[in-house]
Amino acid sequence: MFQNRSEAGRRLAAVLADEAAGRPVVLALPRGGVPVAAPVSRALKAPLGLVLVRKIGAPGNPELAIGAVAEAAGSGSVVTVRNEPLIAALSVDEATFAALRAVKVDELKARHARYMSGRAAVDVAGRAVILVDDGIATGATVRAALTALARSGATRVVLAAPIAAPDAAAALRPLVDRLAILAEPADFSAVGQGYAEFEPVEDEKMIAILDTADISGPSRV
Repeated sequence: MFQNRSEAGRRLAAVLADEAAGRPVVLALPRGGVPVAAPVSRALKAPLGLVLVRKIGAPGNPELAIGAVAEAAGSGSVVTVRNEPLIAALSVDEATFAALRAVKVDELKARHARYMSGRAAVDVAGRAVILVDDGIATGATVRAALTALARSGATRVVLAAPIAAPDAAAALRPLVDRLAILAEPADFSAVGQGYAEFEPVEDEKMIAILDTADISGPSRV
């Protein structure tokens, strides 16, 4: 469907062109969301920033999200989202969940220190926000990011991704003002299936993209 994240971002930008009038902030979920969000930021002449989110993986299966933690933009507070049906199905007790959450909160703080060094937070209260990721599988991390944005006072939230699982997209649609998904394959198995090139995005590459793409001036998200 997409050659790489940059090409997917350019195609998203075309779909989102009408959002430019609202002077939005473009926020990406690191790390894979950043190279997708950068072309959107450039096309809409919008500031580019981050929403820091860490998935809480199930015991013995870290890729299976039983929840997530996110940093509310500009507030420094941490938002926790729980996948209650999965927690119950896997019989994850409260002590185990709390321990797993604590690890991810520490990771969130470490990422803040690394990614946000020299980047002053911009208050998104009263702003339109376009939240971008490279794809949506379960929606757990996106849900945490949306909760954080709601706490931060964003007035309009557009969720955009090149590819998403249809059930995840359906669950997230009522939570946003607009959902912009380019592909919802019925045979969805993983985000990477939508890309010819889907290599990991390392910290250094992500930070370089932010430094190059950021047009917000001295105040950054």
